[in-house]
Amino acid sequence: MEVKLNAARELEVKSWSLPDVRNITQNRLLLHLLFWAVYVCFFGLLYGSYIDDYYNAFMIELIELPFKMLLVYFNMYFLMPQYLLQQRYMEFAVYLLLMMGAIGILMQFVLMPLLIHPLICPTTCTNDNLTLYRFVRNIVNLGYLVSMSAAIYLLKNWYRDQQSTQSLAKDKLEAELKFLKGQIHPHFLFNTLNSLYSLTLRKSENAPEVVLKLSGLMDYMLYDAAAAKVALEKELSYIQNYIALERIRYGDRVDIAYTESGGIAGKQIAPMMLLPFVENAFKHGVSTETKNAWIRIDVKVQGDTLVVLVENCKCLEKASDSNRDFASGIGLKNVRRRLELLYENRYSLEVEDEPESYAVRLELDLVQR
Repeated sequence: MEVKLNAARELEVKSWSLPDVRNITQNRLLLHLLFWAVYVCFFGLLYGSYIDDYYNAFMIELIELPFKMLLVYFNMYFLMPQYLLQQRYMEFAVYLLLMMGAIGILMQFVLMPLLIHPLICPTTCTNDNLTLYRFVRNIVNLGYLVSMSAAIYLLKNWYRDQQSTQSLAKDKLEAELKFLKGQIHPHFLFNTLNSLYSLTLRKSENAPEVVLKLSGLMDYMLYDAAAAKVALEKELSYIQNYIALERIRYGDRVDIAYTESGGIAGKQIAPMMLLPFVENAFKHGVSTETKNAWIRIDVKVQGDTLVVLVENCKCLEKASDSNRDFASGIGLKNVRRRLELLYENRYSLEVEDEPESYAVRLELDLVQR
């Protein structure tokens, strides 16, 4: 039993597992190094072709790189989270421009005359490198870098939010499905246990069979029903066990007909999807009947389409009212909600409430397109 429980838990976890952002950015340091390497190579080659001196161009880019990295990371990890993402746009723009201006002044009026030109390219030092035009040009180049890194940051942040939203939505969906599934069968278990108690008091020979079938039903509900999908054969076997218990319970008082046809093998369905219709037929349709009660259950598989027809008599007013309660109340709303969540736009559900009978017809597309 423990092995089956563990297997069910593993299957449930796999069914709802989501891609993690960490799988994509599992080595942030490597990605950042790759970004800066590409940046230095691109602008080193671009600037080197312009001045016809690739060595000096690469050296300048490497010397300026720490200051550009300071600007980029200050923007990404302080200014954007504190101001841009908080919709404090004016403050963000002012602080970013001040930071870019400070880095631009440092690069042009400190690095260039005191380090770059004296040590790397003394022969190319001219007064043009210290003009306002050159300063504005450097600010524009820094703007390109800041914009590119900010776009990457915002894209990553959007992706993370999307993953978080999807995770919350699936967690909510899972919780809702578990809640809806949990509402299906408690009263049936109580009824069956009451019947078993009565049989035990009478020392009936049917008591062991009831225990065996009830054990099979609970095994299905505890283990197989935890999966997202089960074999249609198992689901129908569960329905047949349920019907067998009701046969024992009602005896000859109820005429029960169950038929199957079509290619059932290999098909899958969400667990516990068909039980509410069958359960309703017994609970609301014939539970008050003492004679001439009947139930018809027909299951057909036509290609990839499952068609289930459940019909019961309602000779007494109490039974009729109970069926109407199911059609307009929590029972059918529960079923419709599960169908909407699991088979959106792939099902049709028809209810026929006649004076002497009540019928439900479900048509379900078993293959997700």
